[in-house]
Amino acid sequence: MDTPNPYAPPAIPGLQAIDDISRQLQGIQYPLTLSFKIFALAKQATVTDATGRTVLYTKQKMFKFREHVEIWTNESQATRLADIKANKVIDWSARYFSTDAHGGEIGSVGRRGWRSIWKAHYETFNPGDDTPDFSIHEENPWTKVLDSFFGEIPIVGIFTGYLFHPSYLASRSDGSPAMRITKQPAFWEGRFQINKLGNLAPREELNLFLSFMMLILLERRRG
Repeated sequence: MDTPNPYAPPAIPGLQAIDDISRQLQGIQYPLTLSFKIFALAKQATVTDATGRTVLYTKQKMFKFREHVEIWTNESQATRLADIKANKVIDWSARYFSTDAHGGEIGSVGRRGWRSIWKAHYETFNPGDDTPDFSIHEENPWTKVLDSFFGEIPIVGIFTGYLFHPSYLASRSDGSPAMRITKQPAFWEGRFQINKLGNLAPREELNLFLSFMMLILLERRRG
């Protein structure tokens, strides 16, 4: 029987919940599809990969002064993988922090101040870092304006999901594209397609993926 070394440094605990997320995302095939019911009382979304496998299910806490989105493996909500919470009461400049099931930091995303009033512009950050790793911008703001305007017109609004397709591109600081999310044609639901455009480390991919989900929930409110 081996005798423990009394001078050995304590073991560093692994990021188990992030490992759980990595296992959930392992083997997924792009493009991914993010869909949500337009008339659902609580904001919720399901993410599936190209094979139809459910990757993630998200649900936003209702009646909260601060945004709170829970992320699960599927609609049964048996296994929670992560949470996204705002650092402020609902506010234009709030940042949204992603944590694993044990509270370990994954990353954060926030609007790019006043630059987001006309054209949506977000930035993502690594834990404890105030220098953005990626910039996410709306590629054609007029598309979203027309989608929102015609969506309010009776009967015509039913067909806007087939006419206007806003898209958001995530790029590195050197301008190289990393990931894009684009609205897809759909009746009675919002449907978006996510494509990976460049090489990403697992943490970068996860942080961008969660940032896109938060972006869509926020931009739904704007129209």
